[in-house]
Amino acid sequence: MEIIWLAVFAVLLIGYFALEGFDIGVGMMLPVLSRAGERAGEPGTRQAHRDRLVAAMAPFLLANEIWLVAVAGTLFGVFPALEGTVLNGLYPLVVALLVCWVLRDAGLWFRRRLDGRAWRAFWDLVLCAASWGLALTWGIALASIARGLPDQPFDPLGLLYGAVVAAAFAFHGRTFVAWRLSASSEVRHTGRRLLLSAAVAALPVAVPLAALIPSLLDHVAPSATLNVLSLMVLPFTPIVVGAQVWVWRTFGPTRSTGAAARIPSFF
Repeated sequence: MEIIWLAVFAVLLIGYFALEGFDIGVGMMLPVLSRAGERAGEPGTRQAHRDRLVAAMAPFLLANEIWLVAVAGTLFGVFPALEGTVLNGLYPLVVALLVCWVLRDAGLWFRRRLDGRAWRAFWDLVLCAASWGLALTWGIALASIARGLPDQPFDPLGLLYGAVVAAAFAFHGRTFVAWRLSASSEVRHTGRRLLLSAAVAALPVAVPLAALIPSLLDHVAPSATLNVLSLMVLPFTPIVVGAQVWVWRTFGPTRSTGAAARIPSFF
């Protein structure tokens, strides 16, 4: 049972990076991608390009964030002793992650509540900055955990790993946009590239997670606790998986032929 729950935790954490990574990456690359669309001669203003990019990822956002909620729940239930140690050791980083998460979502929700150019520009800036904060903080946190929670996580090695995660997310976000906005004839090609970029986005968490397997197994909860968790969680697993499949099948680029029809304005 310990091995099964460790595998569940690993799948959830890797899945979060592979899926939420492109949402964060699109937010990071929002100014660059909007300028690229403008230079390519696509119709509309730069702000219209930004709206289009945000709307491209909107249907996937909440489904992807569920993975992080599941990761946190699994950490609390399966590794209760380790959870306290990690949260205390990473307290500044955990606070930074939560602040960036809230600001990123606030940017998404508030940017279209008013039509003023200054209003949207401000929240686009918040969205971009918070997305960069999420990527960098995740990288620093992973480097800190892999090194046994050093007193100074913001050292050159931690910052370097933060930059690695940010680069992986940016690549994933750019690839997602190419897939999401691709014509039906290009979907297969861009879909293969999206799978590759998902693997790249997940690699920075998969490597330290593999190195930490012995330590994780030493801190796993008792078997009786794991059995109770199995009874509580397993009935909901098909619902979560089914919802994820529905989102991707419904909002994928092959569902319609026109770009405007493919991208509902959730934000």
